[in-house]
Amino acid sequence: MLVEQYHKKARVALPNRVLHATMHAVVENQLAEGIPVIQEALSRLMSEGLDRHDAVHAIASVLAEHTWRLLRNEPVSSDPHERYFQALRVLTAKQWLHSAK
Repeated sequence: MLVEQYHKKARVALPNRVLHATMHAVVENQLAEGIPVIQEALSRLMSEGLDRHDAVHAIASVLAEHTWRLLRNEPVSSDPHERYFQALRVLTAKQWLHSAK
C-alpha cells in the first residue's frame, strides 16, 4: 500500500499500480533479507548513476522477466533463481536505461 500511495502522490502514471507496487515490495523484501546478489546489484546500479528508486525499478524489471519465464515453465537449472541472479550480475544502468526507452 505504501508503494502504491507513493506513486499516486508522485502522480506517476502506471498501467497497473498494484502490480508495480508488488514488484517494488518484492525487491525491497529481497534487499531486507540481505540477499547478496540483490544488494550488490543495487549498489552497482547506484554507483553507475541511478538513484535508489530507479535501481529498484531496474532490478524489478529483471525480476518480472524471471517470473514470466517461471510461469511459462521454461526449463531451469537445479536452482530456479540462478538465471535471475545471473541476469542481475550483468545488469548495468546503461542497459536498463536503454531498455526503458
